[in-house]
Amino acid sequence: MELAGVAERLRNKTVVITGATGFIAKLLVEKILRLQPGVKKLYLLVRAGDQVSAEKRVKSEILQLKIFRTLQGKYQKDFSSWFWDKVFPVAGDVSLKNLGIGDVGLAEDMLKETNIIVHMAAAVNFRERYDTALAINTVGVKRVIEFASRCAMLELLLLVSTAYVNGKEAGVMLEKPLHQYRNYDGRSDLDISEEMAFAEAKLKELVSSNASEDTIRRTMKKIGTQRAQKFGWMNTYVFTKAMGEMLAYEHRSQLPIVIFRPTATTSTWKEPFPGWIEGIKTIDTWVTNYGKGHLKFLPGDVTTIIDIVPADIVVNAMLCIIGCQPQQSLDLIYQIGSSMRNPLKIGELVHAMYRYFSEKPFIGAEGDVIEVEQPNMPATMASFYEQMDIHYKVPLQDMVCRGLSTTDDHDRYNHLEREYNFTVAVAQVYRSATFFKRRGLWRR
Repeated sequence: MELAGVAERLRNKTVVITGATGFIAKLLVEKILRLQPGVKKLYLLVRAGDQVSAEKRVKSEILQLKIFRTLQGKYQKDFSSWFWDKVFPVAGDVSLKNLGIGDVGLAEDMLKETNIIVHMAAAVNFRERYDTALAINTVGVKRVIEFASRCAMLELLLLVSTAYVNGKEAGVMLEKPLHQYRNYDGRSDLDISEEMAFAEAKLKELVSSNASEDTIRRTMKKIGTQRAQKFGWMNTYVFTKAMGEMLAYEHRSQLPIVIFRPTATTSTWKEPFPGWIEGIKTIDTWVTNYGKGHLKFLPGDVTTIIDIVPADIVVNAMLCIIGCQPQQSLDLIYQIGSSMRNPLKIGELVHAMYRYFSEKPFIGAEGDVIEVEQPNMPATMASFYEQMDIHYKVPLQDMVCRGLSTTDDHDRYNHLEREYNFTVAVAQVYRSATFFKRRGLWRR
């Protein structure tokens, strides 16, 4: 990446970043400040009740992170004042009109000054409630576009999506846009406004029937999965992100929009230091829970290629896009993945997990060393469920038949049941990825 060109593009510019307390967004904030200390302002949109609360969130969830130690070393005791001279927390919500910004004066300043908007907010739980995922991943894009259209100095609107909006296809993935009124297979039966109305009606129906919060949550999650699969997408997350892309495509001629599609993101490779990560999502779920002894079975084809990209590489790719001069024509879609140039098979990842945790085991809460065994990867879902019966269901039934007479018996039963439920849930959520035959994926 030509850092000089990117840095110059950011000089004296005002940038708005939504979802600013997210993993990638935090790294983006740090890299911008480190790369171009002459940036004018970074407006960080966070969910908060008011500006004071927004500032507290930025202070506790961003400013105090270890990723800022390079900047802290550079500015020493002046770092805090320098940071707050550049960074402006904004209380808001991307699912609401005007991004939910209640401070009218602040909103007006943002509309006058903003040059670049990076929309990062996302509901990333694959089994998220349908109404929640729609509000953030689909309606959120609509609200950001509405806000961007009123920005007098706007040069770029960068919308962060996911490469898995094309997650069911094999071969080379081209940067093709998604169109409304077409489902994944191209038939004309997907209407975003109807989907929003459908989700709203289902939620109202549940509320009017006095359903419990737990029932509402589970039902809306189930509905999200059903709707995604009905239209050809893997899960609620990628389905609602795909609909967000469709809305963006419809405004491509009115705004300088770019859609950015990364694959699965993992910890940093080099910057600001190796190995920084926050939160447990996607592949990290496999790794950490295997190391803790919670995940002993993962069904899949060991030859299946997965696609992961270090978080700092994702940030660098975003900055490359931002670094394009405003007078240059921008491609609508950029994709970033590793499976063409540096493919990684699931079998190789599982072997690396075993080798790592054998050498550097997790230490439990009571100081006990957690020893791992070679992960078991059933080659079919049928064989996976057979293994679940042998290793979990039968022992659980035997324990019940013998009677759970002591506290230790109940504890062992609950532990085994939790492990069973977690393993099955992970297998079901990721089966489309662990069995998918990829032969090269996203080009860029």
